Amino acid sequence: MNILGKIKAYIEITRPINIMLTIAVVIGAAIISDTGEFDWEDVFYASLAAAFAVAAGNIINDLFDIGIDIINCPSRPLPSKRIKPIEAKIFYLILIHASFILSGNVNVAVFIIVLIAANLLFLYSYKFKRMPLLGNFIIASLTGLVFIYGGAAVNNMNAAVIPALFAFLINFIREIVKDMEDVRGDEAAGIKTFPAKYGFKSSKRVVLFLSFILIFATIIPFLYEHYQIEYFILVMVIVNPVIIYTIKSLYENDSMQNLHKMSWLLKINMVIGLAAVVLGR
Repeated sequence: MNILGKIKAYIEITRPINIMLTIAVVIGAAIISDTGEFDWEDVFYASLAAAFAVAAGNIINDLFDIGIDIINCPSRPLPSKRIKPIEAKIFYLILIHASFILSGNVNVAVFIIVLIAANLLFLYSYKFKRMPLLGNFIIASLTGLVFIYGGAAVNNMNAAVIPALFAFLINFIREIVKDMEDVRGDEAAGIKTFPAKYGFKSSKRVVLFLSFILIFATIIPFLYEHYQIEYFILVMVIVNPVIIYTIKSLYENDSMQNLHKMSWLLKINMVIGLAAVVLGR
């Protein structure tokens, strides 16, 4: 493989879209939480530390999932042998230590959150991913924690609690949808995710239940005047209709192709939800 191909493989294994989304969320959460202590240098270091921690988490997940990805995602860098496992391990260690150093330059709270997240991501890939709903809960919690982390970067975590809750719920839903999409490979590897153990019918019921909670939760901040009309318009015109459409689509078509589409749609919807909070603060 040539050098450019190798570089491309290294970039691919980090999931660059996830990294860009993480950076956007950290910056957005910092803006939402700002009370006059916004420091671009701190936010920059915090964003970079989060990006490295997420990239490292994606790498360690791929290392533990090589056997599964041969079935589900054979074109990924490790199953396609574009990156050797030892190379991925070294890259993981470099990124995770870089995230510790950068977060330590911001403040203690930011460093502690990165430390907790790094350990949870490792434990998720090693053990918790194989436990029905617990693995989904951990990843959804870590997604919500990114918002708290952005608030910590500007010394105001409390302001990030509401968007963190929204992010937790929408990602809990998305994680179950992703498990439905990956059910063939998970079953072949003996991993008992919720869809693999209890089936698609029960999984759809959980998605429906969580979606109702999420839709109800999105209305409360406006009713209590925590966010302004811009938030309410975006939530009612785009965010909640997308959630309803996702539910309808899952019940009508649970093919792998549609599940993948709904997973991406939920990710985009989270970004729109973040925009609603920023515009309506």
